[in-house]
Formats: sequence, structure tokens, C-alpha cells
Amino acid sequence: MADANVLGSPDKSEVWPSLPLEEWEATRATLHMWTQVIGKIRLAQMPPVNHWWNVPLYVSARGLTTHAMPYNERTFEIDFDFIDHKLNIKTSEGAHQELELIPRSVAAFYKEVMLRLRELDIEVKIWTTPVEIPDPIPFEKDETHASYDAVYAGKFWRILLQATKVFEEFRSRFIGKCSPVHFFWGSFDLAVTRFSGRPAPERPGADPITREAYSHEVISHGFWPGTVGAVNAPAFYSYTAPEPAGLSEEKIRPEKAFYHQELKEFLLYYDDVRLASVPEEALMEFMQSTYEAGARLAGWDRAALERA
Repeated sequence: MADANVLGSPDKSEVWPSLPLEEWEATRATLHMWTQVIGKIRLAQMPPVNHWWNVPLYVSARGLTTHAMPYNERTFEIDFDFIDHKLNIKTSEGAHQELELIPRSVAAFYKEVMLRLRELDIEVKIWTTPVEIPDPIPFEKDETHASYDAVYAGKFWRILLQATKVFEEFRSRFIGKCSPVHFFWGSFDLAVTRFSGRPAPERPGADPITREAYSHEVISHGFWPGTVGAVNAPAFYSYTAPEPAGLSEEKIRPEKAFYHQELKEFLLYYDDVRLASVPEEALMEFMQSTYEAGARLAGWDRAALERA
């Protein structure tokens, strides 16, 4: 087992650690591509589920996981371990392969993952072009992204861990259709989405991914660890789709939350949560107040959808 102190893991007492984008951007960009490699394996193996719920990864007690995936008569799973900093591949037969999480290019990571799978007699074919990023480089050709800082990878995961706890509590308050709390490797964000139960108007010119994701009215909440449009800092977000008239004028909580005109979403910077007297309460206040604003203006049947 790797020595966490040698690897530079963050102090375990730092529940909501600092995550300045400029200090881990290279690691974030590389890790984004690594999660896309593993996410595309999950996409290839799992049957389709509404709104692409078959593709995300999930926060685990040690990192991120695919959960069990079928392969002929067997199952296998792939886990990012951000404590010992390893990628673990395990099968239902008890076989195991691992890969050290160290600075290496996306091309090398992709090659090693596929080699480890073949050593387990697992052959998976994936589309190797990344999604939801500008100027994508196919995995096998990407020598540009090759950074891995164990300290910041660990901090990133610890934030996901704490946010997931709040997201799960928020999810439990809703008895209508709601997504799992899951991590989308395409957009590299943690998300949970509530549904009104009503179909949404089709978006003109929408691609198949967007059409499926927004086929019904939603209010979504999540966490971005990096750059999104003009936002260059980790932030929690909330949006209502379709957006009802007057949403941008709503007063939401806590005080530092705001409506971003370019993104058309409510934002609360991560540092404003981290530095709050009780971060969990600040985050829940943001999620609850933005949900209430969107649901009220969009005319959701809240009495039927919310737990008393």
C-alpha cells in the first residue's frame, strides 16, 4: 500500500480544503481526460438509461468508481483511488489489475488501461475522442495533458465527498423523479437533478445528447471544480430548464450567491461555502432557495413532489 504522506495527500482534518484553480489546473485538465477514458468504458458496457444516467461515475469512500459493469458472464469495475493514488480494475472472479496514478500523458494512461483490461481477458472498444471540450485530442495521441499532483487530486475528491453528503440530503427531500448524485465525466461536474414530471419543449437545433438530457422540465444543482465559460474558480451551480420568466431577479440565499447572466445560472463560489461558519448549511441554503425559486416560477406541483 502506498504511503499517503509520501504521496502528499491532504490533511484529513481539512474537510473542505482550498482548491485554487491556478494551482491545479494542469492536474485538473489531465484528470478530466483520464475520467473520460474510464467513463467511455462505462458508456460502452452499460445499457442506455434515460437522460444518460448510464454514463456517469460515482463518488466512493476512496475516490470515483464506475460501479459494477457487465462483461459477458462476468462483471468488472474500475475505481480511482485518491488515497493510495491508484486505478484499480477488479472482476467478479476475484482478478485484479492496478495502475499507479502518477504524472503520465493521457496517451500513456489510455494504453496502460487497455493493456490491464486485456490482461483480465476484457476487450472493450471505445470512441477515443474526448467530448464537451474545445479542440479535443484523441486519447491515443494526447501527449499534452500529463500532470498529476496527488495533493490536489486528493483535495478535489474530498470536496466531492463532502458535497455528495449535502446533495444526497437534498435529494432525499424530493419524492418526484430525481437523478442519482453522480459525476459526469464529460462536463467534469457533480450533479443531482429534479424533474417536474412534465415534458419540456424541444430545443431548436439540439444535438441528440442535449435532446435526451433536457426532454423534461428540470432543476439541476451541481459542482464544477474548474473553468466554466467566464467562471475561473470552483463553484456550485443551479439552473432551471426551461428557465421561467423572472428567475434571474429572484432573491436567493446565502447572500453571496448570484445569478450569472452569461451562463444563465445561479452560482455560489466554492470558497464562499468553504469559509462559511457551517459550510453544509450554506450549501443546502443555496440548493433549497434556488430550487424553490425555479419550482415556484415554473409552476411545479410542489405539494405532490416534495416530502412533507
